[in-house]
Amino acid sequence: MTDRAPVTLSPDQVAALPSGALVERMGIRILEAGSERTVARMPVEGNTQPYGLLHGGASAVLAETVGSIASAVHAGAGRIAVGIDLNATHHRAVRSGEVTAVATPLALGRSVASYEIVVTDQDGARVCTARLTCSLRDRPPA
Repeated sequence: MTDRAPVTLSPDQVAALPSGALVERMGIRILEAGSERTVARMPVEGNTQPYGLLHGGASAVLAETVGSIASAVHAGAGRIAVGIDLNATHHRAVRSGEVTAVATPLALGRSVASYEIVVTDQDGARVCTARLTCSLRDRPPA
C-alpha cells in the first residue's frame, strides 16, 4: 500500500489531538489514532433527525473525522490532510446508544490517502459504510 511504516499515536498524543467545534458539539471521542486504524465513538442522542433516528449527516461527520485523522497521521509532521471526496451508504437505523467508526486504509500515497470507514452500533451491526479521500499537503505557514 505504501512504503512508509505504519504510525500509531500514543494515548497522550490521541488526547492532545485538536478536535474543533463540530467534533465537540457532536460528542465525538477519539479512542485510537494511527495511519492503519483510527477509531472514534459518538452518541446517538443529540445527533438525530426529526424521526428520532441517527442523522445520516452525523454518520458522515463521524466518518470524515476518523478518516481525516488517519490521513493526517499518515501524512506526517509538517503536513495536513484535506478531505476532497466523501461518500456514505446508510444500512440501518439507530435510535439510541453510541456508534463506533473504524477507519482503515484503502490507498496511502504521498499526495492522496483513501480510507474505508465502517460505522457500527453497540451490537456490532453495520450502520454506515463510508469512503473518504484526502489530499495531503504541506502545512501552510502560520
